Amino acid sequence: MFLRGGGGVGMMLVRHFSKKRAENVRKINPKVTPQEASSIAQNMYQVIKQNGPLTVSNTWNLLKDAGVSGLNSKTHMKLMLKWMRGRKMLKLFCNQVGSNKKFLHSTLPEEPSNGQSTNTLEVKLETEKPSMKKKKLSR
Repeated sequence: MFLRGGGGVGMMLVRHFSKKRAENVRKINPKVTPQEASSIAQNMYQVIKQNGPLTVSNTWNLLKDAGVSGLNSKTHMKLMLKWMRGRKMLKLFCNQVGSNKKFLHSTLPEEPSNGQSTNTLEVKLETEKPSMKKKKLSR
């Protein structure tokens, strides 16, 4: 009765509840201590930042060549990449060429330093005209 006809509300509910929940990437266990995970992540971040967007296999080859310590296997590296994405260190995007897809990891764009942001704010404040509102005198 509810799913038949009548505006498609039932179909909307079926579509909504049939989807899987997104995985919570912030709760991924990197399989190492937090200090070690942080140092591995910093080394991986530097390699990805220097070499641009990379596929998983290219990342693994470059990390082996760079001699990043603490990575046990390619599976552990994939787990660390997922952990870094959950901490907003990396971005994963898809590059589709024809019927093939390539998933690339890249670093997020860095925010400008505090010195630059305050200078632009000061310039905005200096260029604004002073308000011409008259203040009421209190008697």
